[in-house]
Amino acid sequence: MSPAGPALPRLRVLRALWALLVVLLAPWRLWAIKDTLECTWQVVLNNFETVGKNHASDRFFNQEPLDTVDEVFSLLVDAPIDPDERYLGFPYFLKINYSCRGESSEALVRKGHLTGLKPVVLVTFQSPVNFHHWKIEQLQIQMEAAPFRSREWCNAEELCIMSWYMPMPIKNGSVVMRVDVSSNGLGPFIPNKRFQVNINGFLERQRDNSLQFTVGNELFDLIPRYFVNVPSRPLWYTVDQAPVLILGGIPEEKAILLTDTNFEDFFLVELSIDSCWVGSFYCPQANFTATIYDAIATESTLFIRQNQLIYYFTGTYTTLHETSHGSGRWVRILANECVKKLCPVHFHSNGSEYVMALTTGKHEGYVHFGTITDGRVSFELLPRQQSVCNGIRASLPVVNCSITWAVFIAGDYDLLLLVEIEEPASRKYFLVVSYNLVSDYLVILYTIPEFIPDARGLEFLMILGTESYTNVPMVPKGMSYNEYNNLLFIWGNFLLQSYNKENYIYLGDFPKELSIKYLVNSFHGDIAIVTETEEIWYLLEGSYQVYKLFPSKGWELYLSLRLMQQSSLYAPNETMITLFYDDSKLYQLVYLIDKQQGRLVKRLVPVEQLLMYQQLGNHYLLEQQGSHLTLSFANFCPFTVMRLLDLPNPQIYTRQERYRAQPPRILEPSGFHNNNSLAVYQGLVYYLLWLHSMYDKPYADPVHDPTWRWWKNKKQDQDYYFYLASNWQSAGNVHIDMASYEKIYDLKAENELPERIFLDKGTIYSFSVFLTARGHSFDLEAQSSASSQPGSQVGLAVVLADPACIEAVVKQKDLINRNSVLFWVTLSDKRTCFDQGISGHHLMKTSMLIKVVGSSGHCFQNTHQGPRMTGSLIWTTRNSTTTEDSAFNIMSHHSLGIEWLCLENSPCHDTIPHSIFAPEFFFKVLVSNRGVDKSTYCDYQLTFLLHIHGLPLSAKRAFLILMVSTSVFVGLVSLYIIFCLLLPFMVKTCNFFRWKINNIMASESSYIYSIPSNTRAFNKTSLTKSGSSFRGSSDILSKRVAESKAEAEETTGKSQT
Repeated sequence: MSPAGPALPRLRVLRALWALLVVLLAPWRLWAIKDTLECTWQVVLNNFETVGKNHASDRFFNQEPLDTVDEVFSLLVDAPIDPDERYLGFPYFLKINYSCRGESSEALVRKGHLTGLKPVVLVTFQSPVNFHHWKIEQLQIQMEAAPFRSREWCNAEELCIMSWYMPMPIKNGSVVMRVDVSSNGLGPFIPNKRFQVNINGFLERQRDNSLQFTVGNELFDLIPRYFVNVPSRPLWYTVDQAPVLILGGIPEEKAILLTDTNFEDFFLVELSIDSCWVGSFYCPQANFTATIYDAIATESTLFIRQNQLIYYFTGTYTTLHETSHGSGRWVRILANECVKKLCPVHFHSNGSEYVMALTTGKHEGYVHFGTITDGRVSFELLPRQQSVCNGIRASLPVVNCSITWAVFIAGDYDLLLLVEIEEPASRKYFLVVSYNLVSDYLVILYTIPEFIPDARGLEFLMILGTESYTNVPMVPKGMSYNEYNNLLFIWGNFLLQSYNKENYIYLGDFPKELSIKYLVNSFHGDIAIVTETEEIWYLLEGSYQVYKLFPSKGWELYLSLRLMQQSSLYAPNETMITLFYDDSKLYQLVYLIDKQQGRLVKRLVPVEQLLMYQQLGNHYLLEQQGSHLTLSFANFCPFTVMRLLDLPNPQIYTRQERYRAQPPRILEPSGFHNNNSLAVYQGLVYYLLWLHSMYDKPYADPVHDPTWRWWKNKKQDQDYYFYLASNWQSAGNVHIDMASYEKIYDLKAENELPERIFLDKGTIYSFSVFLTARGHSFDLEAQSSASSQPGSQVGLAVVLADPACIEAVVKQKDLINRNSVLFWVTLSDKRTCFDQGISGHHLMKTSMLIKVVGSSGHCFQNTHQGPRMTGSLIWTTRNSTTTEDSAFNIMSHHSLGIEWLCLENSPCHDTIPHSIFAPEFFFKVLVSNRGVDKSTYCDYQLTFLLHIHGLPLSAKRAFLILMVSTSVFVGLVSLYIIFCLLLPFMVKTCNFFRWKINNIMASESSYIYSIPSNTRAFNKTSLTKSGSSFRGSSDILSKRVAESKAEAEETTGKSQT
């Protein structure tokens, strides 16, 4: 560690000795972990069609489930699946390999497979921005990759190329996924590696099956003039939420760099914008340029600024919006404004993301505050009543006023503005102004000194107004705010920091001759600084020492070692494009020119290693021992060993939900999976996550596990399925083990603090820190001295961002015989912050910094991933609290709040059956602890399902049914009585009418034809005596009639003749 400024000249021989020693020392320290640095995991995305094809890769843009796996499940008879269920699958697989330096990747993978190596993959889904639309949950799924042989031709089966495959899951509401790949503990040792696998909603498939960007056209030629000697620029995005990052600044080109893997790979895209230049008297433009100056990425929307124009483009994310809200084209906003700068808002809040535009001209002194909710963009002009400049003029004489920078603090609904003021006497200075969006209140918080203070060799200086100043003017350029620890930085040719926005500390290590271009905050305790001359400086939050990383002697040594190893990430001619943090590690995007070939690479900036090299180079001593000189190094780290002990199980604090899924057992001698078994794996993982999503946590459930419904009817047949698999008789040569798909509840603590915990009201989190002091054990005489206690050599400091809400207690125990100290740290909530609210909504962000006194920049730990800084545990916590929200009616045994008597207009009023069965109802009864349980900040809402039947009818309808029923009954009885009384008369009347009808029919039959004189007359009475006599008479009559008719025809014929 060296103070700012030029290094003192040293003898060349001493510098050569120091360099030689460091070169020899570094390999000696890493001998034990030499092999662990050689191998690395590799991950590629494949769809169903490209599985098993070598060198095939796909982009993650398709978000719809596939139904191709259902056909495979229909073949699985005698398997623990539901034959009536329709199984779906995810559109992609992850192809996993590993490679080692200097060896064939194909041979390594085969060797690993034969030695039992299987990749274990943990996929973590990032919770969405809009918690009103989606549930806030911390969800993970742990899977094991399945070996799969390449489908391409090979000479021998044993020499075929193989890889491991696993389904790449998708979850509604999540477009950012972290993929952690590790080993199962067998085979070669391969360090764990994390990949960012994000959905790219700015791609679409064309008719020819090719992919094309919706924001513009891809450029395939990285022309050197795009990058060589071009100033670096900041990378702005919503932290942890943006799946796609963009970077502008390409000179005279309306093009951006776009990536969905945090620049592991990237695309150069020419944007399809109109590039109209609109100038006016209030928005003068000296010249026109096509360069994209400001670029900001949010969860689903991209923002750019070209000249004074702002555009946005919303991607197609059906997993976020359910329906397509894609823009289809770039949309110009604030077309009548002269925008000079876009300011990012790094954190989302209240279910939305934000961006700010600063203007000149007619709206100078205003901020255009943009809100992005579910891809929809709206802007509001702030302040609402009057401009910032007019508000300042009410108390100060102002000639000119301009807003230089803006920061939004979501937790307080405050806008922090950096305002440049010019007084009538041409005196210029800067103010820090706060504007509250709720109260519409504008206040001046701080007046920045006109000149840089004289630190007089101190690392930091409190600005009290009594200090002396240099003659170098303070020129602020911007601000940076960390919502976790409430730390505000104001930067320019100086660096000021404040925890309350009113009292400031000047950091004296940063040279006033330099000017900061932008800050890069990891929001985990590390800050990188980039100057106008492309120097890189480093600051650890909680300390006041600023370290120069590049250029430096440590960088020169590190670069020399990398060039000796023939690393492809370094070249003599290089230009830094941007600097950013990824997974708490600092990375550069650099354009390299090597052998007349230019390329862009992402490379790690080894902060700890550079600081260690500088420490070794600045603190060594040459001692004369006999006839030769001996080098010795001073180690300023106050301890030699640091361990974390007694860590509680994490899930109760991290609220992490983790599922486990393993591939189905394949009944093949080779052990390789096929397309069908991978399809089954897809369907099972999809169904597991579908059960999770359909499991409504507010509902009272006897098991509290969504997977129990899956296997509850199949568990009794588990031995039968195992018997089939043991005898190689499972259908489709696939065995599904029900125990391989479960929810994990007993995760154990690792040897480090979790990244984030949730503290409820009065909750306590405790752990221990074990430190071994530097030096030898003490003798008995020394042990009696208080100054020789280990606790006097090492001390533990705890810094709380919100001491009004969080309390920390540290207890110390000296272990003299071990030259060590044990600290018990207890973190607890003070039960004083906020009111009850729905869990996961409006979380309060806070943090705790645990620091070993004197360790900043001095203590390093060698790991298989290189040196790591120790001594500072930057740690964030989240209280499950909420701001004052609208209360709702509360039912309790004292006051129900409502009376539900099944009266008119109530849900149970007038229930009408629609079939022969009685009506049944399922009512949701919401039971909440709000206003009753004072032991928690969380508003726990549990919904019970009540099965209700036999509900009464309404009085009106019951009376109506009674009247109708009575009327029908009385009517039927009356009709019966009347029928019984009138029956004899009706029978007599019927007989009479029957006799009359028969007489009429007989008389009509007698006079149909004229009868001759010799025809016998029939007695009417004889015809009615019996049926037989009547039938005989009828036959005689018919015969006589026929004979009479024949005689008549004969007579007629004769007369005609």
